[in-house]
Amino acid sequence: MSEHQSEEIQQIEKLYEFSERLNASKDKSQNVEDYEGIIKMAKTSMKAKQLASQLIPRYFKFFPTLSTEAFDAHMDCIDEENLGVRVQAIRGLPLFCKDTPDIISKIVDVLGQLLNTEESVERDAVHKALMSLIRQDPKASLTALFTHAGVTPTTDDQIREKVLNFIRDKVFPLKGELLKPQEEMERHITDLIKQSLEDVTGGEFKMFMDFLTSLSIFGGKAPQERMQELVEIIEGQADLDAQFDVLDTDHIDRLISCLQLALPFFARGAPTSRFLNYLNKHIIPVFDKLPEERKLDLLKALADISPYTTAQEARQMLPSIVQLLKKYMPARKTGEEMNFTYVECLLYAFHHLSHKVPNATNSLCGYKIVTGQPSDRLGEDFSELNKDFTERLTTVEDLTKTTMKKLTQGMTEHNKAMSAAKTDEEKASVKTKKQNTTTGLRTCNNILAMTKPLHAKVPSFIGDTNINLSWKEATKPLASATTTIGAKRPANSTGSGNNVSAKRGRGSGGMSNQLVNKAFQGISSHGGGRGGNRRRGGGRGRGQGRGHW
Repeated sequence: MSEHQSEEIQQIEKLYEFSERLNASKDKSQNVEDYEGIIKMAKTSMKAKQLASQLIPRYFKFFPTLSTEAFDAHMDCIDEENLGVRVQAIRGLPLFCKDTPDIISKIVDVLGQLLNTEESVERDAVHKALMSLIRQDPKASLTALFTHAGVTPTTDDQIREKVLNFIRDKVFPLKGELLKPQEEMERHITDLIKQSLEDVTGGEFKMFMDFLTSLSIFGGKAPQERMQELVEIIEGQADLDAQFDVLDTDHIDRLISCLQLALPFFARGAPTSRFLNYLNKHIIPVFDKLPEERKLDLLKALADISPYTTAQEARQMLPSIVQLLKKYMPARKTGEEMNFTYVECLLYAFHHLSHKVPNATNSLCGYKIVTGQPSDRLGEDFSELNKDFTERLTTVEDLTKTTMKKLTQGMTEHNKAMSAAKTDEEKASVKTKKQNTTTGLRTCNNILAMTKPLHAKVPSFIGDTNINLSWKEATKPLASATTTIGAKRPANSTGSGNNVSAKRGRGSGGMSNQLVNKAFQGISSHGGGRGGNRRRGGGRGRGQGRGHW
């Protein structure tokens, strides 16, 4: 036996002696020398350090005058190069809090930093230690853990990422077990999350919002004020107080993404006014200057939000929507291009807004709707507006019918091609073409369903959810389709592209838009495949603003 081994055995034996005397003592606080001996042994051999890491927290509460010295010695073991020593010291950390709960925050803070290890055994020990403390005192533990979730000038991005992953993978799935008493703790963790949203990526924000909406305080029976609270959180991420820069594509991406994320809460009564005011004041006036790939997403977002507007909001928005409609509904024989999906979006928004304030269309489209209010403006002559609007509707219908005919012929060709396809690759290609043609036909059907009731001097505006927008998942067709050739759109539909799996790559889905637009290209004499090539990402990173939206 080497001299080193012999010395190590003596150290281990000494530690056992200290522990036995402490165990046997009725008043352990009198055994100061034994505890001091354990602390000293934590600075010797590897095996002695491992054993000392078990004993220091076990007797910690009995020696408050040695607490600093004991804790420092234990932390030295955590900093040890030897993995076995580190793991044993980590396992001992929760024991400090068993009888001295006032130091839970300090221990959780240490463990939060230790999440940044690459050793799986060590990481597992940290996870178990953290979960032990969260179960012991969820409020104090989560409060301490969330100090690493926010962004400050001193934030370590690697530690922050590990902490967020731990919260997502370990804490959130066990919310039913950990958040007790339920309402108090759900409110507490909501406040912690709100404090951590100062500078998050799109993926992080979606993760937090998904969790919040899973809490009972925001559940199906939650009052309207709770929905408003969620929308206010989303509004904060959308930067609705910022002056809009048309070149800031990250901001427009974030705005559209946040708008789509807020849709379920609008459907449950949360106000839409701040989003609509921002769109009306800052975005729509510069619509022409927006990048082409952003325009379609914005129009889809406008269509999605339109059913949830108030009458006052609808009256404010309608002039802008009508102007855009006239821009994208070509006049007869002008040779203008027509983007079918743009027109679908705008007609849908026009119907829902007009349904709230029908007489507002008198001065915008030349209709003769009587409500008895001064805003009817029946004494004024808007016949030229009506003539122009009706002509554009007719042109849209002619183009749409021609396009439907050619799309239907194309579908016949696709069916033949599918029968002739031999390889999986060929079948997949034909299947994609069929899907895009189907979407194109749905767009055309929707356009015709929405233009038909607009020809009368007193038109009927569609204010229900019977129109299923072409980019949304199809649902069971209605038995009677007097106002639409399509399918019912669920009232709580959140729109397409609510997928944020890759750092808020939400939106309508670039490749899908691009392929569907190709289904229209070359069919109508007026063209119409613009504005669908979507992209996401880029922008600012943490410390420089939100990125990855």
